[in-house]
Amino acid sequence: MQLLRSPASALWPHDQDKAVDSIDYPKDCETRNHPYIGRSSGATATAFTHPHFANLARPMPEVIIPGPEGRLEGRFNPGPRPRAPVAMILHPHPQAGGTMNNRITQALYQTFVKRGFATLRFNFRGVGKSQGTFDNGIGELSDAASALDWVQSFHPEAQQTWVAGYSFGALIGMQLLMRRPEIRGFISIAPPANMYDFSFLAPCPSSGILVQGTADEVVTPIAVQKLVDKLRTQRHITIHHDEIKGANHFFENEMTEMMGSVDRYLDMRLDPNCPIR
Repeated sequence: MQLLRSPASALWPHDQDKAVDSIDYPKDCETRNHPYIGRSSGATATAFTHPHFANLARPMPEVIIPGPEGRLEGRFNPGPRPRAPVAMILHPHPQAGGTMNNRITQALYQTFVKRGFATLRFNFRGVGKSQGTFDNGIGELSDAASALDWVQSFHPEAQQTWVAGYSFGALIGMQLLMRRPEIRGFISIAPPANMYDFSFLAPCPSSGILVQGTADEVVTPIAVQKLVDKLRTQRHITIHHDEIKGANHFFENEMTEMMGSVDRYLDMRLDPNCPIR
């Protein structure tokens, strides 16, 4: 993996998290300068105020996953049946305050839970209670592979597997596609196509969606468009691309529109009659 620009601390200076296990969505107190203050000790989610998450108040058990460099801290919602599909959600850059409690990471987590997936989100090495130190994406990819092994151990007969990530998490998720042929679909929110070399997607093994804000000042929309255009030249996969008008890198005022895009895509892909496999 090749870093194309400056250090991560300069690339994602505002990927700060609402450091609790529940958020007032979309009126989250997260701001561009909100300090990272750590994770709360609670393990129970309160209801999201936005109707998208109505009636989703439920426990989110804390789990400890064996990782390559020690334990990984996570939240896991088991599937409602043994053959439930599996989803894993990946958070933004650890060196810019990104954790599994990032509001976009939590929103992605909840939408898969709502759909009956066995859903996991976790902290990369060195974040929260996860052991180890930041490894420039190489170790974090190994963390993701170990975490996926762990959740699949509870659902070995899962009908399908999905991965979703935001910013740095989108990069790791798309790298994971190349390791894990069982991943059927992906959701990448603001993938950092202007900062990292995505040529590893040759060819991209799965269909998915990339969602990008038109006013993103961190990940340039033109770089994401070029990535989409490249992926669309490949046969046997289908790449969707939604641009959220006026949204910056953090979707500060466009969370509803962004999650609407995600949900419409999942509605289409999870329909038994969907031609995309």
